[in-house]
Amino acid sequence: MHVANLLASKGHEVATVAPSQSVSEAVALLKERGIGALVVTGSTPPLVGIFSERDVVRALASRGASVLNDTVADLMSTDVTTCDESTLVNELMTMMTDRRIRHVPVVDHGVLTGMISIGDVVKARLEELEHEKKDLLDYVSAR
Repeated sequence: MHVANLLASKGHEVATVAPSQSVSEAVALLKERGIGALVVTGSTPPLVGIFSERDVVRALASRGASVLNDTVADLMSTDVTTCDESTLVNELMTMMTDRRIRHVPVVDHGVLTGMISIGDVVKARLEELEHEKKDLLDYVSAR
């Protein structure tokens, strides 16, 4: 299964934020959308960073509540791991595990086409396992 298959079922919508927006605005957007990360878009397509709950928690722990007045650019991660739509889901799962990341923007031919979360990967894997289980049960029952 490829990332394109995941996007076909979940959709290509990506929540984005500008680097100049305040952390409090970005946190409100995370809450409103029920998501854990925003792609930071700016003057350099397709993205300039990623802003996640983890970035906020780390900043709060080290600098306190004043970080809510900072900009997204002050907290975002700029070393962003991306994939493309042809990436195999198993490769993506390994990449996410090895790099200890939960969100991977999908960039295809220089265009931001989606966002895959660890939850999306787990859901896809569970569906694969259910399908394999059904096939095995059908095979055993046919004997």
